[in-house]
Amino acid sequence: MQLSNRVLNRTLLARQHLLERSALTTPQMCDHLIGLQAQDVPPPFVGLWSRIAGFDPATVSTGLEDRSLVRITLMRGTIHLVTPPDALRIAPHIQPELEKTPFRKGFNYGAMVGLDPDEVRAHGEATLGDEPMATATMRAEAARIYPDRDAGAVVQTWLYQLPVLQTPPRGRWRDNSRPVWSRVEPWLGAPLDPNYPVAELILRYLRAFGPASTMDMQAWSRLPAMKQAVADLGDRVRTYTDERGRTLYDAADLDLADPDLPAPVRLLGWYDNALLSHQDRTRILGDDSAPPLRAFASWVSPVLIDGFLAGIYKIFVKSGTARLRISPLRPWTKTEAAQVESEAAALLAFLEPESAPAVEILAPGADVRP
Repeated sequence: MQLSNRVLNRTLLARQHLLERSALTTPQMCDHLIGLQAQDVPPPFVGLWSRIAGFDPATVSTGLEDRSLVRITLMRGTIHLVTPPDALRIAPHIQPELEKTPFRKGFNYGAMVGLDPDEVRAHGEATLGDEPMATATMRAEAARIYPDRDAGAVVQTWLYQLPVLQTPPRGRWRDNSRPVWSRVEPWLGAPLDPNYPVAELILRYLRAFGPASTMDMQAWSRLPAMKQAVADLGDRVRTYTDERGRTLYDAADLDLADPDLPAPVRLLGWYDNALLSHQDRTRILGDDSAPPLRAFASWVSPVLIDGFLAGIYKIFVKSGTARLRISPLRPWTKTEAAQVESEAAALLAFLEPESAPAVEILAPGADVRP
């Protein structure tokens, strides 16, 4: 059965809870999505606000404090907000790939080339120990141990080599404090679980992001052997093809969404999972005129209209005013513009309740920077 791009779009939005806001709790949503990308503080809050009805940002802050949520480097080598079980069972799969990175010539201009990885790791373990430690403290110890190397590169290497997570206060609601790091196991009081099957992780991916190709799975996870993981699932998956004839896999017990379902306007956070979790992103970016992903690296965020990327926005706060500037990627109808303005005003009220809101819809293609 061949699936149209619109079926893939509506199915993705339905599984991402972007067609209508959900009654799931914050931990339940994190579990369903297999985490939210969170290397910056605001995006997971925007992502949860866009997906959960009546979302209370205090649920994230409380979760980080009571350790029912954690910020940890996982898929694609980036920080994700996840539940502890996912931290413990996904990290062992991700860790081997992370550990290869620091000793390549391209890492910090070869700053670690020539050092023995096992020796560097041993120094990192001795430095970090079982208690949380600020990055600045780690850097000072790195400079003492390796005076002829870049201390920042040494610290980055330790953070790749050791299963670590970020502890509060960073990541709480509107708290952009500098990172404090802890080893995963002492923070969570539980051992890593190396026995979690990759196939089960991929089945969960399909439930949140499918149908998807093995290239999509690899782009999301950065793990090898996706074809084997699919084979291991056996009849728990079914196959489709897309408009280009590529094989797509999906959980056998899930239905596809009606392509005619209405899709409300959504303003997502930069680096939102819905945009980053496929090799072929046309199901949400639309045609090839969409901006490259690097355009979203400077806190520029996507606007979805009818389920597809139709604009980008950025928020500026100054002198008591929060300005949300939007650059359409195509001409909008008056109805579309009104819907975007309404959702933008609601987002500003959520993110910047103390500031006077100002929504500015610019000419198509205009620079969102003032």
